[in-house]
Amino acid sequence: MSRASLKQLHERLTATVIGSGDAATLLLTALLARGHVLIEGAPGIGKTSLAHTLASSMGGVFKRVQFTPDLLPADLLGSSLYRMDRGEFEFIPGPVFANCLLADEINRTSPRVQSALLESMNEGRVTLDGETRALPQPFLVIATRNDTYATGTFPLPEPQLDRFLISIPMDLPDAAVQSRILMAHANGDIPSLDGGSALVSLEEILALQDQVAMVPVSQSIAEYITALCQTLRRLAGAEHSVSIRASLAVLQAARAHAFLEEAAAVHPDHVQAVFPAVMRHRVIPEDGSDASLWIQTALERTAVV
Repeated sequence: MSRASLKQLHERLTATVIGSGDAATLLLTALLARGHVLIEGAPGIGKTSLAHTLASSMGGVFKRVQFTPDLLPADLLGSSLYRMDRGEFEFIPGPVFANCLLADEINRTSPRVQSALLESMNEGRVTLDGETRALPQPFLVIATRNDTYATGTFPLPEPQLDRFLISIPMDLPDAAVQSRILMAHANGDIPSLDGGSALVSLEEILALQDQVAMVPVSQSIAEYITALCQTLRRLAGAEHSVSIRASLAVLQAARAHAFLEEAAAVHPDHVQAVFPAVMRHRVIPEDGSDASLWIQTALERTAVV
């Protein structure tokens, strides 16, 4: 996967969902960092379209699950079926056995079903009936979540939220962009959601992920990330509000962002660029307000080491 392919992929994403330049960059950041993505916003903003386009632009197996209140863990993970002709059980894999899983409207199903993805997202495997099965690599979960005030939604458990590397907010675009969207649809300029042929193979993605993992990180950058997380913990008023996994997520995402910008190493501006996307779904104020103010304050108060 060359940098030209990355650029083509970014262009395909922004052509499918006009005005999604920042969201497309964050999606590619998560893919390169071996992380999972939560896309949030009101219905009809383009969350599913963006996720579907990325998934269909990758080689490998793509599965989509519409999360509904009646969904069961077995509908995601799979189950064992007894074959009378052979006198044995046969495992029927669920849609999680894919390279890219689109979990559409993940907060419309119960926390029990949401939690069924924990092992898959954290360890890349599924344990059922006492047997552990590895998932194909690369493995990427792209989940969309409607605003929590929407009818018929369930809050995601904190351990589930912590498994997402980044969250991407998608808001209603301004009037000028809305007009561009209408004219693009009127003229037939919006690409198919299938995205056409795959732009990147699995082997190319794995190779790039390995390169991202080798981007140098200095001691000062590690101390800067630690200081940012400490400041955010103090602002949130709870030591457990930002876990070590969250700090590692900032590091992973900053490396991927540096790679996308063709930088030789991670710099403070790379950390600052990804910090809000990594933290906004992890730090949840008790009054239900947006954590963006805390995150911005942490960035302003923390000195660059």
